[in-house]
Amino acid sequence: MANPTHIGLDQVRQQLRQPRNQLKGRQASPDARAEVQALIGMPPADGHRRDLLIEHLHVLNDHFHGLFERHIVALAAEMRLSVVEVFEVASFYHHFQILKDEDVAPRITVRVCDSLSCSLAGSDSLLRQLQRDLSGEVQVVNVPCLGRCEQAPAAQVGQQAVSLATTEKVTRLVAKKHTQPLVLPHALRYNDYQKAGGYQLALQVAAGLKDHESVMQVLESSGLRGLGGAGFPAGRKWRIVRNQPGPRLMAVNIDEGEPGTFKDRTCLEADPHRFLEGVLIAASVVGCEVVYLYLRDEYHEARVMLTDELAALQANPPCALPRIELRRGAGAYICGEESAMIESIEGKRGEPRMRPPYIAEVGLFGRPTLEHNFETLFWIRELLEQGADRFASQGRHGRKGLRRFSVSGRVKHPGVKLAPAGITLRELVDEYCGGMAEGHALYAYLPGGASGGILPARLADVPLDFDTLQPHGCFIGSAAVMVLSQHDSAREAAVNVMRFFAHESCGQCTPCRVGTDKAAQLMTSPVWDADTLQDLAQVMGDASICGLGQAAPNPIRCVLDYFPHEVGAEVNA
Repeated sequence: MANPTHIGLDQVRQQLRQPRNQLKGRQASPDARAEVQALIGMPPADGHRRDLLIEHLHVLNDHFHGLFERHIVALAAEMRLSVVEVFEVASFYHHFQILKDEDVAPRITVRVCDSLSCSLAGSDSLLRQLQRDLSGEVQVVNVPCLGRCEQAPAAQVGQQAVSLATTEKVTRLVAKKHTQPLVLPHALRYNDYQKAGGYQLALQVAAGLKDHESVMQVLESSGLRGLGGAGFPAGRKWRIVRNQPGPRLMAVNIDEGEPGTFKDRTCLEADPHRFLEGVLIAASVVGCEVVYLYLRDEYHEARVMLTDELAALQANPPCALPRIELRRGAGAYICGEESAMIESIEGKRGEPRMRPPYIAEVGLFGRPTLEHNFETLFWIRELLEQGADRFASQGRHGRKGLRRFSVSGRVKHPGVKLAPAGITLRELVDEYCGGMAEGHALYAYLPGGASGGILPARLADVPLDFDTLQPHGCFIGSAAVMVLSQHDSAREAAVNVMRFFAHESCGQCTPCRVGTDKAAQLMTSPVWDADTLQDLAQVMGDASICGLGQAAPNPIRCVLDYFPHEVGAEVNA
């Protein structure tokens, strides 16, 4: 007699092949799905694009002042993703606040920068005062660099930037519920840029009136290098990607999260179309069909303005345009690393990829990708107009070209300084910053932001450029110069930046995840355990996957080498 409970193998296989009516796990409620659909729209015929996950999370986070679990579940259902996949992306980025369904979202979030330049300007006391004075539905949190180091201390009320922040300024904005981004009245708009001759070069390149080979030769002869930190020769990068099979894509890094860096924001807010013309020229010469602009989320004013100017450009294009998509970061410094940025553009956690393959060969969506920093593209029009020789002739001390330095700290006039490449710190401060601030004398400086190391005043005559600082254990990076005086401590500066690295580590690799946190703890001691810290520095530098962990040891080594008196260490031989 046959067993009535027996299920044949063929029957099991047949059931497994049948599509599920719904995903496994917690099911989305009809109300939550309706709320999500109202904000992101109904799915297209082929479904919501997977790479737009982070954009959809932003829409929900902005509207509800947080990401409630019910909306995460509903978004997963709408996008046909697992709940855990949506949750792991949302939980990776600092600007997404995940809330339980019974929680009450903060009405307003006030962010106060605690990175080095703002800390020097008193942001720690500002934070404590605001946390004491603001309560109830207002959330006050300390955050890493807001990219406004020249306006320190910097804060944000909702999405509105607060320069030279005080308790009175912030509380007044909160009381008036002024949380939206400010208008940028001085930005050069599309029509005015065109009237001044803008986009003529892009038109000539697109129409073949300006030879593509000659454009690349100008880049190569000028010595223009990537200005986001890595310094790879721009012309060589164009050739490499151009020689790859199509379709080719382009990704632009405007996620300048390095503490001390604000040059990209300053240029973007003043002259967005000079940058966009550089984008069009690069895309035309290299043959990139789609361009993704990855803008850091702290730059809300710039995002609103750039959205409007892209719309104006696309409504009346001067030439055939590639598809251009503006993507919004979500508060992750690691996404300044090119492969982590690409992962984020694809709607994933911003974790760096192992290389090879390099993104010039296998980048966005598996295609060859030209990746550039904002400022590199901002230079393109000027280089082509004035020629390589003129640009290269403007350096100092044997160096070539010009650099934009983001200068902050103890100087009279902080800001973005366009100066000759190879200028020394002493010359930069005296000639471009009005000297040191009143009552301050030069003690030390960070030549390349948090990751570029710390040098003493006696090395203030070293040329600031690529390859000149490495013999001293430092590098120029994004040219974020933070100046310290006799009232400051190199040890405290090193602790500040190491805490930043520990906070911003993506956690993918153990040397960086554990090393930065352990180092930050050890560095708070008045007397350092030099041997242990040197061991940590060696492991982080040798074994970390990306530049964050590899550069994090620089402040440790510099303090031990140049400021041993501050930490009770012996001077290294």
